[in-house]
Amino acid sequence: MIVGPTASGKSSLATALAETIGGEIISADSRQCYREIDKGTAKPSPEQLRRAPHHNISCMDLQEPDSAALFLERATTIASGIEERGNTVIYCGGSTLHLQSLIQPMDDLPPSNPAQVEKLNRAADEDGIEHLFEKLKEIDPDYASSMDGMNRQRIIRALDVYMQTGKPFSSFHKRGEVKPPSNLSVFLLHWPRKMLHERINSRAQAMIDNGLVEETRALLANGYSPDLQALKTVGYRQVIEYLNGEVNHAQMVKDIKTATRRYAKRQITWFRKWSFAHSIEMNEIDTAEALAFIQQQVAAVGDKG
Repeated sequence: MIVGPTASGKSSLATALAETIGGEIISADSRQCYREIDKGTAKPSPEQLRRAPHHNISCMDLQEPDSAALFLERATTIASGIEERGNTVIYCGGSTLHLQSLIQPMDDLPPSNPAQVEKLNRAADEDGIEHLFEKLKEIDPDYASSMDGMNRQRIIRALDVYMQTGKPFSSFHKRGEVKPPSNLSVFLLHWPRKMLHERINSRAQAMIDNGLVEETRALLANGYSPDLQALKTVGYRQVIEYLNGEVNHAQMVKDIKTATRRYAKRQITWFRKWSFAHSIEMNEIDTAEALAFIQQQVAAVGDKG
């Protein structure tokens, strides 16, 4: 498993690793699974897709809901196929709940309460999803901090579970110490704060230069709602504000960079809990050295087994 904050170089390293060890990559990203949102999701490049098999990329329609639990179902099926082909499974991504579901599956959640969900949806329509998000932050700050933007579906689901059980949604992810299964090695990519911010700013600017605004405008013109789960995330949300005339272009660019840095900070905070992860200081080694380190650590686990 290759994890880390946004813009840390996960896809590049995972692709090189797949080439080296005969692996196939499963994207553990909450947005890369959607078709039609390419510019703002940092999907693997066409070259990377040619170099190594990738899964869970552009496989869902924008209207389809997704969650960590649904991702786990897909990933489990995909991983079985990879292993049957005799290849190594490489998970790659930064969506914290998706990744944690692979390490520590959630406890059984109650089914949604339709009447309650309808009431919450009405409240979101009348008062704004921001109002419900504030409530979520009060009762479940851990879950709220894991979100990439204000995801309406996830907010309402978490509030529904809390209202049914009196327990924070995030508590269903916790069953003692988080510990990966014995056949899974986790590698965390780390950059000094200043360097990571520079990488984030460069990526955000490149997304805009490569057509993020035009892509978003086309999606809205094709009838997609700005309230879709896939569009209520960093990048697309700020572009929609710009297209609605709420901010100018310069402010939009600034807001995307700021929001992305904040998201990276939340990811880093989450990954700090994973004492089992092998940290790779990306500013200190090159790709070949990183691959050698990964192979060394994986071999050590195999020797112990």
